[in-house]
Amino acid sequence: MDHFNSDGIDIAYLDQGEGDPVLLIHGFASNVRINWISTGWVERLVSAGRRVIAIDNRGHGESGKVYDKAAYESPMMAEDSRRLLDHLAIARADVLGYSMGARISAFLALNHPERVGRVIFGGLGINMVNGVGDPEEIAAALEAPSLADVPSARARTFRKFAESAGGDLVALAACMRSSRQKIRAEQVAGIGCPVLVAVGTADEVAGSARELADLIPGGEVLDIAGRDHMLAVGAEDFKKGALAFLAAGK
Repeated sequence: MDHFNSDGIDIAYLDQGEGDPVLLIHGFASNVRINWISTGWVERLVSAGRRVIAIDNRGHGESGKVYDKAAYESPMMAEDSRRLLDHLAIARADVLGYSMGARISAFLALNHPERVGRVIFGGLGINMVNGVGDPEEIAAALEAPSLADVPSARARTFRKFAESAGGDLVALAACMRSSRQKIRAEQVAGIGCPVLVAVGTADEVAGSARELADLIPGGEVLDIAGRDHMLAVGAEDFKKGALAFLAAGK
């Protein structure tokens, strides 16, 4: 991983391959290694002739840890990605975000439309607009003394994943409390670039892919058959559909 300074925060990133650039933005409590390398995305995209730029979001992976929840608003996290493109002198890139990364990708496309070619919202459908539930339960689970002190099965799932990824639980709790800004339907309708919404058919977190895509002019849907929120990211159907969508922009 390489590093650069994003407005005072150390940000780690991966830069591999040659060709048209594609920026990968991972989900909550994950990192480049778990979200994109171990699932085969980096290898697949590089083999397809793409330059892959993958960012460890602030508070995650090898990037700097911040403990003020105000530092984790999604538009601010999108600026880390924009600054990474600046750092690498990339004028325009396709973008693939998963879950929290999809929300960040949406703000990047809204606030810097000239920097985004095609964008894929993975693991997040209409709940980008409706919201994904109360973040406090999950934040409290991350701050609990141990996993045994977390009563909610849903919250335990987040705690287990964060621990398995080696995450900084306090930084992640701050992120959870601030990174889930809803995006108004009329804002989503203003996204001008081609959009693919890719959600597992067994995903109970994302909400409907079709409902989100219908808000976006020319929005497309990819149903990832039989996969839930945690497993959809590595699905072969997802990779094939995403690669076809990105190739259509050439």
